Amino acid sequence: MKGDAMERAEQPGPSPRGVRRLLADHAIDTRPLALPAFRRLFIGQGTSFVGSMLTQIAVPVQVFRISHSSLAVGMVGFAGLVPLIVFGLYGGAIADAVDRRTLYLWSSLGTWTVTLALLAQTLLDLRSVGLILALVATQSAGFAMASSARGAIVPRIVEPGLIPAANTLNYVIGTVGEVIGPLIAGVLVTVPHGFAYAYGADAVLFTAALHSTLRLPRLPPDGSAARLGLRSVRDGLSFIGGRPVLVMSFFVDICAMTLAMPRSLFPAVADARFGGSVGLLYSAIPIGSVLAGFASGWIGRIRRQGVVLTGAVLVWGAAVAVSGLARQLWLVVLLLAVAGAADLVSAVLRQTLLQTYAPDEMRGRMQGVHTVVVAGGPRLGDLRAGTMAAALGAGLSWTIGGFACVAVVALAAPLARSFWRYDSGAPAPAAGVAKDTGPLRERTAP
Repeated sequence: MKGDAMERAEQPGPSPRGVRRLLADHAIDTRPLALPAFRRLFIGQGTSFVGSMLTQIAVPVQVFRISHSSLAVGMVGFAGLVPLIVFGLYGGAIADAVDRRTLYLWSSLGTWTVTLALLAQTLLDLRSVGLILALVATQSAGFAMASSARGAIVPRIVEPGLIPAANTLNYVIGTVGEVIGPLIAGVLVTVPHGFAYAYGADAVLFTAALHSTLRLPRLPPDGSAARLGLRSVRDGLSFIGGRPVLVMSFFVDICAMTLAMPRSLFPAVADARFGGSVGLLYSAIPIGSVLAGFASGWIGRIRRQGVVLTGAVLVWGAAVAVSGLARQLWLVVLLLAVAGAADLVSAVLRQTLLQTYAPDEMRGRMQGVHTVVVAGGPRLGDLRAGTMAAALGAGLSWTIGGFACVAVVALAAPLARSFWRYDSGAPAPAAGVAKDTGPLRERTAP
């Protein structure tokens, strides 16, 4: 016994070099920041996202202060839904037909102008809910076009091997904004002239995005995209519809957001279980995403992206479902943070798959559809959760939605064989072969 103990004591532990290697393998990959164009885009997006969150919190609070109506607050989300769908799809088609830097700049200028208009109506004390809703709809249209262009820009300024890392960095900085922005907005809307401060800060922070866009290189189309028009939009949708890998990547995200997004249930559950402590519930998912982002170096080495994407959505749904059953606030927050970590993995893989699977002349339209799904899915999820809560109660709506997500995705994903077997590192098929098995950017067949 004594000899065994001495032998174990003499065995060397992990070397400092081994620990550093382990940390390097799992730490967030920051190599894309060495590229000047991406670094400018990253800084501009990060600062502007904090500002946009100020406006996203200030608008519904201001509408409620004016109208004292939850229905009017609900109309804020609805007002932006239709422009989001229309201009997300058409904006993606435009991004494939014009210089993407130019489109990104002009659509960003449009959203910045709307922010100034929100500031002006506040300073003039117009107190018009209709005007605010019209401005929200206009801003949603600009956001949809800017997002389509920005997503299509990344593969043009970052080499393919660094696209997962670039998407992770963008997602993390956006999620940091989701944590910081509401905290600042929550303070501003409680002080005199707080709405003006929120909109003014958004306008100032957004100038960083405008400056970074101006310094991007020109990104003209490669000339192979179809002429701009409704047919171009239809061609983009047909492109997705004929490729199960893309269809299933969108499908699992829609399931995650519409079936298992508990956001609209937070106020009711907080009042019923936790004495109204709702702040931690809203912060838990983004905090989990941020923490996972700092340990995300492994994501870029994944080849079976369809399998891991499915697994991440299953973890999201299961964590949400179990959190709806918990009665301790710390446990609910912990489980939602786990869901947020899974959401980061699924979001990065979905965006990476979309950007690398489609050829460049289709990337704008793919990002347009991506914008509609990513931004529209949570809105539909809020509607689903609220409707079910009215019939069954907030707790059951929360939990049933999570388990429904797990059941649907677990059954559906393996049925799409090309998605389930997709290997991002597989060689391109031979010329003349049009199988749906590999990244289209390497193909010679139509």
